[in-house]
Amino acid sequence: MVKTQHSTFIVLLMFLALLLSQCKTEPSQKENSQLSENQDEIIDYFKEVALGFEFGGPEITRKWDRDILILVEGEENQALRNELNDIVEELNDLISDENIELIITSDSLDYNFYVFFGTGDDYADINPDAEDYVADNFGFFYVNTNISDHIIWASMYVDTERADPQRQLHLLREELTQSLGLAKDSDWYSDSIFNSDYTVAVTEYSEFDKALIQLLYHPQMSTGLDSTEADSVLREIIGDVIE
Repeated sequence: MVKTQHSTFIVLLMFLALLLSQCKTEPSQKENSQLSENQDEIIDYFKEVALGFEFGGPEITRKWDRDILILVEGEENQALRNELNDIVEELNDLISDENIELIITSDSLDYNFYVFFGTGDDYADINPDAEDYVADNFGFFYVNTNISDHIIWASMYVDTERADPQRQLHLLREELTQSLGLAKDSDWYSDSIFNSDYTVAVTEYSEFDKALIQLLYHPQMSTGLDSTEADSVLREIIGDVIE
């Protein structure tokens, strides 16, 4: 009986030694899940820009779940038309959701995104919801969502009378991108399309901007997520977007 107990004790010691050896040679799950400083910054910036709107509303994720059919009306402005083509091409490359493609259309009976180039007053005549905002904003966007917090309709304008040509290009890219669900301005990064400083007229996406678009339209990113819920998903998918 004593011999059996002694043998069992030896086996237990060997098992404990094996466990200690594994703990020394293999990184812990926490270490494996640690993010780079760059990834942490992008996650924080996502939560800064992608939750809620400038003018209020629940701070949750929202995005499109269908093709975005863009109808352009107003002033004939070739520079803005060319820029719109470029932005649409860039966004289609960044969005990985196969259910979503941005398409510029001339069909006034079949569209879900209205873009207007012209004065604020003319745009407010078309979109009365903008009336209280166009006086102080040379660019403006408006979205409608369904019960699932998916965007189903959007409208925006660029003021071609008060804004200079460089700022017009900036406003087109900013308002259109915010209409995707990245709806807030921020003063965190001067090279970001979402920069809130009026003196800055960025006309290209920064690397962080591109990452935010890719994260929002990652297949695992859902709508209706608050900051804590979004953070959990972001930490799972950030490695698919940036190392």
